[in-house]
Amino acid sequence: MTRRIEKRPRPVHRPRVLIAKIGLDGHDRGVKIVAKALRDAGVEVIYMGLHNTPEAIVQSAVQEDVDAIGLSILSAAHMTLFKQVLRLLKKQKAAGIAVFGGGIIPDEDLAPLRKLGVRAVFTPGTAMDEITAFVRGGFKPHAVKKS
Repeated sequence: MTRRIEKRPRPVHRPRVLIAKIGLDGHDRGVKIVAKALRDAGVEVIYMGLHNTPEAIVQSAVQEDVDAIGLSILSAAHMTLFKQVLRLLKKQKAAGIAVFGGGIIPDEDLAPLRKLGVRAVFTPGTAMDEITAFVRGGFKPHAVKKS
């Protein structure tokens, strides 16, 4: 008698993303909309809220075993803060965690952010479908979005 082995469908990887407001920026409407859109798209979202330090963000990302960190910033400190997050991820041996962001970021800073290792930057006016496609697509480097 032969046993029949049933093939079970492989579980689909559900992306796990930490979303945070970094620095002293208190504007959180946009980041909450992005977090909700990602949840609605089947992404597991951990939202840290306002006024986070790079250290707290990286520590949480490592503890929560996330696939990516999404940072929202409107305070003009994006070059410094993104660089700190990427440096701390490397120091924690967690450089495989993708970093992407959004907010008010001047066009001239988009290329330098990509060079630092930021996978994508979504500026105001970006369609939620574009952000969810980036996340659901595995955080592949994305052309930095210009508004």
